[in-house]
Amino acid sequence: MMQKPVIFFDGVCNLCHSSVQFVIAHDKKDQFRFTPLQGDYAREMLPKFNVDTEKLNTILLLEDGKLYIKSSAALRIARKLNGLFPLLYVFLIVPKFIRDWFYDMIAKNRYKWWGKQESCWLPTPELKSKFYP
Repeated sequence: MMQKPVIFFDGVCNLCHSSVQFVIAHDKKDQFRFTPLQGDYAREMLPKFNVDTEKLNTILLLEDGKLYIKSSAALRIARKLNGLFPLLYVFLIVPKFIRDWFYDMIAKNRYKWWGKQESCWLPTPELKSKFYP
């Protein structure tokens, strides 16, 4: 059985927390699982892809054994959501360096614009099954 795609997110970032909530609300087929970059699952899995979890300021998507980062991860996530969000996948034709430049501008300012929590957000009991530690 294939594992569901896993979204790695910054557990103390308010924008990231809101983004996770958005994906959960629009993931009607229950396709994704989630884990904070600060969690045990991230510390276990990401070194296999030569990723240092201490130096990340991005969303990551682990899907079918391949790790996607920044705008590529966001667009692949959008592709699986309900509604019109899969149409955003067309932006994959924009060169990655351009897409990631915009992504990096937001990531660099995310704490300043949206704030930061003192500790990782914890899912409600109803959502706990969607998260890895």
